[in-house]
Order: sequence, then structure tokens, then C-alpha cells
Amino acid sequence: MLTLPGIMAVAKIIVNFKTYETAHAGAAENLAKAMLLVDSETDAAEMIAVVSAFDLSAVVAAAPGLQVWTQHLDPVGFGSNTGWLHPDTAIERGAVGTLINHAEHKVPLEKVENLMAQLPDGFSVCACAADLDEARSLSALSPTMVAVEPPELIGGDTSVTSVDPSIVSDTVAVVRSVDSSVVTLCGAGVKNGLDVAKAIELGTSGVLLASGVTKSDDPESVLRDLVSSL
Repeated sequence: MLTLPGIMAVAKIIVNFKTYETAHAGAAENLAKAMLLVDSETDAAEMIAVVSAFDLSAVVAAAPGLQVWTQHLDPVGFGSNTGWLHPDTAIERGAVGTLINHAEHKVPLEKVENLMAQLPDGFSVCACAADLDEARSLSALSPTMVAVEPPELIGGDTSVTSVDPSIVSDTVAVVRSVDSSVVTLCGAGVKNGLDVAKAIELGTSGVLLASGVTKSDDPESVLRDLVSSL
């Protein structure tokens, strides 16, 4: 994935721990350690762990140096907001980024806009889009990244890069046309290094995945395979 002659860009491998039993509590810490190990072995990719708010502090402590994000934040202030996730608290606990508008936690566009206005510069926001129209709308808000994930393929056995490569390349084109500073990722069904390589070939800057890593009996091997074709 070349951006300038002789300069290799770094692919983002973002693993969403969701609420899988194999990626919560102590298991989340172990998975983060595996990600940190593989991250230290390659210059071609950057590992990012996206964890439950409950596991945030523990994962940050268990894998120092690994980028750790939270799975969701709410645009709320301090006060009477029971059950909501305050951005400042996440940052205090070590989060350096967040997902927003994931297919499993959809929010209105206005909420994405309000959240971004509340976050400090340098805090990464990956806004998830189900289709081109949503990718276009989200890109207009200038998040750090837009990840296209057709909902029907999430958690499946076949990568979006194989089933519907055009939605990946078309999303890249749409996002660039709206805001060239926003990078594009793809997800849904991503399982191996060939899927990652295809995503890069289609113009993305990396992948957002979950079960391919979190449900594996040997996540360390899967993580190594994900970067093997870069």
C-alpha cells in the first residue's frame, strides 16, 4: 500500500472485542497482550484494540503501548446522566479512540456530530457506515475514519472484500470526494491476511474485525496471519 514513492503506509488492524466471552475481563487482557506482541513484530500494520468500557482500564494497564479504544461514547456532560458513557472518563482511563454508530449500536447523525464537537484534537473516531449514503453523511462530519460494514455480512464466514468488493472501493471514492483527510476501513467477515490485502488493494487503510480474532482458539496466530500479506 504505497502512498509516496518508497514510503509504505501502515495498515490499521482494528479488533472489536464486542462482548464475546472470549474477549472480556481477563480474556480481554490476554488478547490485548497478544495484539501488542504482534504489533511489535511488524512495521506494516498497527494493532488497535476496541474494548468494553468495563475492561478499558485493565486492558490499558495489561498492554502498555497498545492503542486501546472504547466501543462507544455519548455526547454528555458531567452530571445526571446515569448509564451514559462520558468521553472525559474514557480518556482519563486511557482510551485514545472510539467507535461510533456501529451496526449493533446505531445512533442519529446529530449524536455523532455532537460527540465529535466534544472530543479533543487527536482523539480518534471511527464512524461505522452500513452503505454509501451513510458513509457520505458521516464523512461530512470529518471523523478520523469511516468503516463500511454491510450489516448482513457482520460475523459471517465470507469477507465483504470477496462478496461485495465494489461497496468497498465505492466507499473509498465517496469518502475521498467528501473529505480527503478521512481514511476508509472495511469490515464484515474479514478473517485472514488475504482479506486484509484485498481491502488494501481496494483502497482502504485497513480493516475493522471481531469474531475472526476474538473467537479463535489461537488469536496470536490469526493476528500474525492478518499482517502476513502486507
